[in-house]
Amino acid sequence: MKLRIGIVAAEPSGDVLAADLMDELKSQYSEIEFEGIGGKCMEAKGFKSYAPIESLSIMGLFEVIRYLPKIFQLRQSLIKRWEKNKPHIFIGIDAPDFNIFLERRLKRIGVITIHYVCPSVWAWRKKRIKKLYRSIDLLLNIFPFEEKILNESNIKHLYVGHILASKIPLKVDRQAARIRLNIKKEENVLAILPGSRASEVKRLSRPFIETALVCKNEIPSLHIIVPLANELTISIWKSQLKMYAPDLSVQIVQSDTATAITASNVVLVASGTATLEGVLCKRPMVVGYKLNFLTYFYIKIFHLLKIKHFSLANILSERKSAPEFVQNLCEPHNLAPKVLDFFRNKEKIQKIEEEYLEIHKTLLMDTNKLIANAILDLAKKIKPSPKN
Repeated sequence: MKLRIGIVAAEPSGDVLAADLMDELKSQYSEIEFEGIGGKCMEAKGFKSYAPIESLSIMGLFEVIRYLPKIFQLRQSLIKRWEKNKPHIFIGIDAPDFNIFLERRLKRIGVITIHYVCPSVWAWRKKRIKKLYRSIDLLLNIFPFEEKILNESNIKHLYVGHILASKIPLKVDRQAARIRLNIKKEENVLAILPGSRASEVKRLSRPFIETALVCKNEIPSLHIIVPLANELTISIWKSQLKMYAPDLSVQIVQSDTATAITASNVVLVASGTATLEGVLCKRPMVVGYKLNFLTYFYIKIFHLLKIKHFSLANILSERKSAPEFVQNLCEPHNLAPKVLDFFRNKEKIQKIEEEYLEIHKTLLMDTNKLIANAILDLAKKIKPSPKN
């Protein structure tokens, strides 16, 4: 029987997760097709995408409003397509606001539904867990601290670890990363990661660039490297650099985030998956973030955030060793002293490296094999029909 799997990934990180999983599934079951919404990594593996992944790569409560008609139209077109020609299995990768509704509709018509990456119900919008319970057959969670709340919810779930933990070695080779990026062994290196979305780069470029200027004045030989996701974010960064620090020398690399982090002494990073990469590369981090003003005001006024720390580095850590600065606090006068402190405090860095190594071990699983086995076990319930 040819197995048809629908997938919706809404972010570059989801694109990578899905592409790796597709490889594993195809290695175990050759008669398999994938379709839905995905990015270039998925398409390179033979995925049939019905819309660009950028159609869904929008973050924020208020930023998304003007895109809602197109998003609803896109979701409805997927539902209509799959109601006429049902996939056997649907996998929603993150993007809970889009995918949970889609999963519920597909489950009603007999499609096996899987959600990959637990929504952050431990941080805010806990009621989504009830929607998940009604909408999916299996939840694949990637962090160990999620187990408690999922066990209490009675949602069928499987802890699979994080695929990045198996891609980045437990002991990273800093010198090899520097050779690859043509950086001298003895140089002090600051890696700056202003985010993977255009909106993030627009908001964070100025404070991050100005922080780099302060650090450069204190450490004249400082080498600054900036890994960026695509041509659009590179263009935004360059325009901001020209505006705020035209004379600042910066090495820009596209997509090679883990290598840039590994090669660095210290990382200045936007909150998100990149902070997890910082943990896995065992690098000290200073985390900054700026949201749309209305989004931030709404979250604050209604006390929506239920956790003290917002970066994955600190959520996973007991010591909370990555200084965090959000919104108006995300400015050079706060960021620069913390960055410089890491450059000067080797003992502190050693403790962070030891702690991050232990976190890495808890996330290290045979992720794709675990997921593929679970999916193919569910597929055994599918009854062949003449159409297959």
